[in-house]
Amino acid sequence: MKDKIINILTAFETDHIGKSFPLEYCLPLYHCVSDDHLPHIRHVINYKNSRQFEDDLDCFSKHFQMISWSEFKDFANGGFKPKKKVALLTFDDGFRQFYDVAVPILERKGIYACNFINPAFVDNKDMMFRCKASLLIDTLEKTNVIDPEIYTLLSLENNKGKEALINSILKIKYQEKDILEPLAEQLGIDYRAYSKEQKPYMNVQELKMLTEKGFGISSHSWDHPQYGDLSLGQQMETTDRTFSYLKEQGFLHEAFAFPFTDFGVKKDFFDELFKNKEIRFSFGCAGIKLDSVERNFQRIPMEMGESGEKILKKETAYFRLKKMMGKNKIVRK
Repeated sequence: MKDKIINILTAFETDHIGKSFPLEYCLPLYHCVSDDHLPHIRHVINYKNSRQFEDDLDCFSKHFQMISWSEFKDFANGGFKPKKKVALLTFDDGFRQFYDVAVPILERKGIYACNFINPAFVDNKDMMFRCKASLLIDTLEKTNVIDPEIYTLLSLENNKGKEALINSILKIKYQEKDILEPLAEQLGIDYRAYSKEQKPYMNVQELKMLTEKGFGISSHSWDHPQYGDLSLGQQMETTDRTFSYLKEQGFLHEAFAFPFTDFGVKKDFFDELFKNKEIRFSFGCAGIKLDSVERNFQRIPMEMGESGEKILKKETAYFRLKKMMGKNKIVRK
């Protein structure tokens, strides 16, 4: 019902997206841009191809003033007066396609972006647990005969079928990620060999080259846990460890983007986070939404199977609906 209402409201949105956009800033979020089938991403992220990405960029550039990190800082502090509403482009996870595919397009168009990375995966030392799950699913879809042990590992009856296996794998949480190793063994997958051959993530030399080019490389936690499932101590441990790495490598250490979402993250985390005076802002991904923590900004996920223009119109319509219901702001307790 909610989706039907939003679709109806979206139809009434104007084509003048920048003027109708409810906030003074737009924060699009991507993970990957690729024209290839990427087994480790395809089943968990609906990434866009290069043509779709360029179309989105043209949409942003038409309706917003694309800005850099330094300009965003000045804008947020009231020191930068743009000609129109601003947009800061962001990426998460540090996938290699940012370097290979997205950056050449961004350089050609003169657009800045910041990529929030997990140091645990830099140089392809490891792979995020959701990427491992995607790789399992990709292999499973091509498997005709399934070993009953796989069902046992997932606590499923062996007559449930392949779809039940896939759904179960997709539900594996960060705290349960160890189960991915025996599953890989049963399916004949070697994560390390895959990482060595396919190089899913950027290496430190590529990250430093991007920094030299003027792009931002910043914090996305150490190894991508769901922060709402962690204790405050665990939240700060992975956060502080990441910022130490960023400083050592000479990367941007003024911003933090939550892995997954900031849903369920309480005010005490932000109180601790901003005790570090070098950290200016943090970012969630709840779409167009305000936050009771003024230095925490919500980004708009752009990998939803629709064009950037359609997503911005939908998000604008949804924001108006939430505002009428008094639910357009996240209140931290």
